[in-house]
Amino acid sequence: MKLLRRLNVGQQLFLIIISISSIYPVWFILQTAMKTNEEYMLRPLKLPRHLGFENIRQVFDAFPVLHWALNSVIVCVFSVALSTIIALFASYSIIFGGWKSTKAMINANIALMVIPPVTLLIPMFGLMVNLHLMNTLPSVIFFYTGLFLPFSIFLLSNFMKSVPKDLMDAAKIDGLTAFATLARIVAPLSSAAIFTLMLVNAIYAWNELLIAMVFLQQQNVRTLMSGLVLFQGRFSTNIPLVMAGALISIIPPIFMYIFGQRYFVKGMLSGIGK
Repeated sequence: MKLLRRLNVGQQLFLIIISISSIYPVWFILQTAMKTNEEYMLRPLKLPRHLGFENIRQVFDAFPVLHWALNSVIVCVFSVALSTIIALFASYSIIFGGWKSTKAMINANIALMVIPPVTLLIPMFGLMVNLHLMNTLPSVIFFYTGLFLPFSIFLLSNFMKSVPKDLMDAAKIDGLTAFATLARIVAPLSSAAIFTLMLVNAIYAWNELLIAMVFLQQQNVRTLMSGLVLFQGRFSTNIPLVMAGALISIIPPIFMYIFGQRYFVKGMLSGIGK
């Protein structure tokens, strides 16, 4: 019993350490953004003497942050919506379409998941130039949609395996079409996995930097993350100002995760071992 208690205490201490190490970067950004540059130089790791929002105001005055944020929202909404809808239909076809190569199709998505996005930059750049989509939001929306599909299909396919076969047989007996079965039975049962998928992909699309920098080079079409890179270069010696920009950029993902945490954990666990 003593050994078990010690192990339990050790596990709790380990989790506390991991939690602190995860929260500290956010705390450092927050308290640094509240300081003046002079105070940061003198006391970089200490709490600010006076809470101030002057740095945040300067961020909004220096660049069109709200416009960049709106671009990020548009990119997230459309890329997540497109990838989720396509993955939903593809997963339903793979699991319930009667294919003999179901396992091979799922394994193919696993193989596509390990391809680094950077290897796709040159061919996708040439494609977007030929389609005259450079410096437009659809260029990154299409790119993100393609990147999201392998993982999306893999997650939804594994979840759909858990749908009771009796429900599918009952749907056939009632004369439901494949689309009606997907809409009335499979999709509602897969809601936790779908929400998890949308949350993960939305956070990735919001935080992605490399693709947005390559395809969105004009200031008026930049996403928030790619725009803040310009901000960092201009005010590289003013760390509190840079941290104020970083603070603005991380607020939406934090809220997305906080409000979707219950569904996120449920959805991630539901696809394990199916």
